[in-house]
Amino acid sequence: MFKGSIVALATPFKNDQVDKERLLKLVEFHIQEGTDGIVPCGTTGESATLSHEEHKEVVTRVVEAVNKRIPVIAGAGSNCTRESVELARHAKKVGADAILAVTPYYNKPTQEGLYAHYAAIANEVDIPLIPYNVPGRTGVNLLPETVARLAMIDNIVGIKEASADLRQQSKIVELCRHDFALLSGDDFTLLPTLSIGGVGVISVVANIIPKDVANLVREFNKGNFEEAKKLHYKIFPICEAMFIETNPVPVKEALGMMGMILPEVRLPLVPLRDTNREKVQEVLHTYGLV
Repeated sequence: MFKGSIVALATPFKNDQVDKERLLKLVEFHIQEGTDGIVPCGTTGESATLSHEEHKEVVTRVVEAVNKRIPVIAGAGSNCTRESVELARHAKKVGADAILAVTPYYNKPTQEGLYAHYAAIANEVDIPLIPYNVPGRTGVNLLPETVARLAMIDNIVGIKEASADLRQQSKIVELCRHDFALLSGDDFTLLPTLSIGGVGVISVVANIIPKDVANLVREFNKGNFEEAKKLHYKIFPICEAMFIETNPVPVKEALGMMGMILPEVRLPLVPLRDTNREKVQEVLHTYGLV
């Protein structure tokens, strides 16, 4: 169920408030362009600076707008287990199809602590759960052996793996049950992840080029490996541009250039530097997006 191109949806702001009108337009854009799933209130959705009320409202509005046309995997991550449980309960209540929960940041729990964190969420809320491993942001690495333990819990159904470590991803595939979904959490490694048994991506660049990201996965699954490789190298400059500064600053700037949202971010994030803005614009122009 959770496979293909799943967009890590940017949260649009207007005058430091969630821009509800543009949020709903983004949802329709992704459904029309063939995106396979939507993650509201993840890292790209600036969950760290959304209030609990805003977080819940964004999830609710996205679930309602999608209306079961594609899966909604609601962000429910926190470095506080109780808070993750609360967000998971809300996601289930409003009809989300699953939750995505990042490894607890700053606390730096042990592997046993990470296991206990996810097991507690899974046991408290009967909803499919996808852990999100991104050591570069959180300071902890969810090791394959711990992932394998978590995969034995029925409603822990996959992992968003953003370590960019193909050896670690391979070990996850080796150790976990056959239907446990390995999702790339790094746009650069989508094609390599598919080649070792991954089933898709939770993507930043899909915010602006959803059709190409979705088609890369589809062509690979059809066995059209040369076409998938062509799409990988076509997308590659966009991947580089979208991480020229901290995500989601570049992707919101790009969406702004495309006229889809205002490029507002919340402190401590700040707008792109002028030189990097010019580089993003040049890449988008070359790609034919502006």
